[in-house]
Amino acid sequence: MSHDTQNMNDPLSFVRSLWSGMGVSMPGMVTPTFDVDELDKRIKDMKAVEGWLRMNLSMLQMTIQGLEMQRTTLGTVQAMSQMASDAAKSMTPSAAEEPVAVDPAQNAFSGATGAAMWPWQMMQQMRDQMQQTAEAVQAASEEKAEAKAAGKRGKK
Repeated sequence: MSHDTQNMNDPLSFVRSLWSGMGVSMPGMVTPTFDVDELDKRIKDMKAVEGWLRMNLSMLQMTIQGLEMQRTTLGTVQAMSQMASDAAKSMTPSAAEEPVAVDPAQNAFSGATGAAMWPWQMMQQMRDQMQQTAEAVQAASEEKAEAKAAGKRGKK
């Protein structure tokens, strides 16, 4: 009976009885200790593990970010290459008529030369937009001048 009274006062007695029934002793991290040196040692060990895990987590995050940047860069280079090749085909009619089969394994620099053409295409687009804007402004000013002249004629 004295054994039962002792178990009632110990909150971990049930857990200990489960662990001992399996033939396994209670793990050291669950059992409480009142030794300050032992607690300091456990805290130091756990902080070392925490630091190691944080370092691995930050390395993993950096690796993921690097791969995402690489994927974005490759997508951008491919898009620029496609735009440049389309622009080059549109500038020369004879080049557009002749289909050119490019094997990327044979020509490793085809994407780089295509990507080098994007400033020219961008300048062409800007020039076209500026020309369209200038034409629209000129047409609007002519309409305004005609309306003004028609208003003066109506007053006379």
